Amino acid sequence: MSDAITCFVKSLFLYRLAIFSTEKMQGTERRSRSYILFFFFFFHFLLIQCLKGSHGRNIANQEQKIVEGSRKDLAVNVFFKNNDLRCGNKIPIYFPIKDPSNKPPLLSREESNSIPFSSSKLEFLLDFFQFSKESQQAKAMEETLKHCEFKSIKGETKFCSTSLESMMDSVVDIFGISSEFDVLTTTHLTKSSLLLQNYTILDEPKVILGEKIVACHTLPYPYAVYYCHSQKSDNKVYKVSLMGENGGGKEELIDAAAICHMDTSKWDPNHVAFQVLKTEPGKSPVCHFFPEDNLVWIETSSSS
Repeated sequence: MSDAITCFVKSLFLYRLAIFSTEKMQGTERRSRSYILFFFFFFHFLLIQCLKGSHGRNIANQEQKIVEGSRKDLAVNVFFKNNDLRCGNKIPIYFPIKDPSNKPPLLSREESNSIPFSSSKLEFLLDFFQFSKESQQAKAMEETLKHCEFKSIKGETKFCSTSLESMMDSVVDIFGISSEFDVLTTTHLTKSSLLLQNYTILDEPKVILGEKIVACHTLPYPYAVYYCHSQKSDNKVYKVSLMGENGGGKEELIDAAAICHMDTSKWDPNHVAFQVLKTEPGKSPVCHFFPEDNLVWIETSSSS
């Protein structure tokens, strides 16, 4: 219990420090509000982690669980067609269930900057984290590093963030320093028991209007790494109320974030979404739900 209390106190201290720093910042009032919103959201995120059970900050001992082949097959059930989003419709959806105690730690910018993040340094990193070259962790690290080094497609801005501060800076760079923005996540309102089940859409999905969107997805690594991307194309973000049908007599409720990519003409033809939805690049929109640890940043307004 003492570890949880310590975690809570540290989270509160970081939040208060962020507010104090924001008040001292030079810049527009809008930028200050955006930073306050960001740190307020992550204070609650850290607090939830504390209440669920604190875990050690020793990076070298972190074991990142790798999804087995069978779960990878299930995981393709996040994709759907835009005409599936209607009240009363049932969709089979995969939502991963993650043990909070096994989640990799969130590092500060100072901590993450002290550790190389490059596939050219993989041998050093494996030794640093004490993983053998043949281990599943080593394979996952290599895949993550290569994924972060892939070139972006035309019209896309992409980056990998190894700290919350670096993510915030990149989001502000994309939206503009005077922009206001919000962040969406998927929230499990009740405890889920199944990875894959049919979900019923309870209400008419709500479209979240935004001029620009940055989606950030977690990648397997000894500490938290987010792959973020923003594309200059027509995208629609939704909040969707879902109820699972296999709750063993109990309702499984999820407030889910989803996105529909309306223009897929420049996507890789081998993208798994085209195989699942039986379509081709540019033929139809591709939609998908976000897991609960993903973040969707939306620019709500900007000054011209």
